[in-house]
Amino acid sequence: MAADLLLQIPLFGVEVPRFIALLLAAFAGGAFGAAIGALPAFCFTGFMVIAGEAVNILVAELGTVSDIPAGEIGVGVTGSIAFGPVFGPHISFAAGAAAAAYAAKNDGLPEPADGDYHPAKDIAYALGTRPDILAVGGLFGILGLVITRVSGAIGAPWDPIAIAVVLSAVAHRLVFGYPIVGAGNRNVLDMSPFEKGEERVATDGGTVSATRLAVEPWLPHQYKWANVATIGIVAGLLGGWIAIVTGSAFLGFGISAASLTFLNLGVEKIPVTHHMTLPASTAALAVAPLGGEPVQIIAAAVFGLIGALAGEVVQRIFYAHSDTHFDPPAAAIVIATFIIGVLAIVGVFPTSVWIPLP
Repeated sequence: MAADLLLQIPLFGVEVPRFIALLLAAFAGGAFGAAIGALPAFCFTGFMVIAGEAVNILVAELGTVSDIPAGEIGVGVTGSIAFGPVFGPHISFAAGAAAAAYAAKNDGLPEPADGDYHPAKDIAYALGTRPDILAVGGLFGILGLVITRVSGAIGAPWDPIAIAVVLSAVAHRLVFGYPIVGAGNRNVLDMSPFEKGEERVATDGGTVSATRLAVEPWLPHQYKWANVATIGIVAGLLGGWIAIVTGSAFLGFGISAASLTFLNLGVEKIPVTHHMTLPASTAALAVAPLGGEPVQIIAAAVFGLIGALAGEVVQRIFYAHSDTHFDPPAAAIVIATFIIGVLAIVGVFPTSVWIPLP
């Protein structure tokens, strides 16, 4: 009887048997993210969001779509697959990045070439089926699930998935002995050493010494302030328009994420925009009661710009000088959604849309 009662006590809003199943699924999702690589896993996130939101939009047109349950992000395929244990970025992507950090120190990645980035930053590389690497991925998949559930349960006013990606990156740097920032005495915002081709000799993260760039920008084609601001406004406008015509806060994000398939395949200069389209779409829906489409799309442009610039600041501080992947888009989404959440709390925005509130 006591055991039956314990099984009925909810954990983070989920009954114990369901939560146990989620933990096991998260372990598998994290291991799978490590196996196929963090970036390929995230590309699949995008495809599944597109599929899930297409179904949700169709159902909404038929008048039977349900509201998003408290503590969840998305419904149907979007919530259970794209943002769930299979391809949720807090699980598969974050775990893939953690597994790459582990593999770089345990002969699980190719030796770095001269002038290359630290091998632990190669999130496009599929790590295969080595049991220890998959186990690391699985454990970080569980960590991502728990962080997301805790964040949602306490009603922290930001994207609970994005904060899990950020904290998972901090955790894998601490666990595997990488610096959190790693800039030394360099100006963290200064990208000029990259532009000058300055190098450093590194012996960490591998079995041999290798020459590395002194500063390693997250995207060599997307780091100049004017360029970042421009693509932020453009992506924001598009994300806002998608939200206006579909009512979906996530479809623009899915399209942006899926577009990274081309980046993963080596197409040069593909921009990364999901940290622009998601805040933009959300802002467009948040201000809908305040005015018509012009107000919505202007708000979307503003939050696309905020997401873009926040991502660039984060990459300069936490990515360019350190040794593993610290995801600038995830951190930018945390910042942008926090702003939307606070504006909703103080009454400037009528709603936070899907962002949890305390």
